[in-house]
This record gives sequence, C-alpha cells and structure tokens, in this order.
Amino acid sequence: MPNQPKTPVSRFRIDAELWKAFGDAVPDDTDRSDVLRRFVAHYCRRPGAKLPDRPPAGPWSEAPKA
Repeated sequence: MPNQPKTPVSRFRIDAELWKAFGDAVPDDTDRSDVLRRFVAHYCRRPGAKLPDRPPAGPWSEAPKA
C-alpha cells in the first residue's frame, strides 16, 4: 500500500480549549505528536526515554474563564 505510515493513527478525547493551549505551548521546532510520543515513552519507562521539557508559563497556562 503506497504511503503507509510506520505508525498507526491513535485517537483520544481532550477538551478543545486544552488541545489548542497545548498546541500554543509546544515550541515551533516540534509538534504535539512528538511531545506526546516522548511523554508516553517516558511514562512506560522505556530505556533512554526522557520526559519532554515543559515550556515556561505563558498565556496557555491559565485556566479558561468560566
């Protein structure tokens, strides 16, 4: 099958506002998927896995106003 990716697409539910804030917090030189893959590898204690760096606080750090 042409263009078959190495990894399957995985889906999960997350609040839309939190997903946007996460995207805003992720540095420009990476993407959300990379951060999530690194976190999952760390969480599963894979050898050599390191927890992704957290960005400094920013506008994404505040909880939405109710």
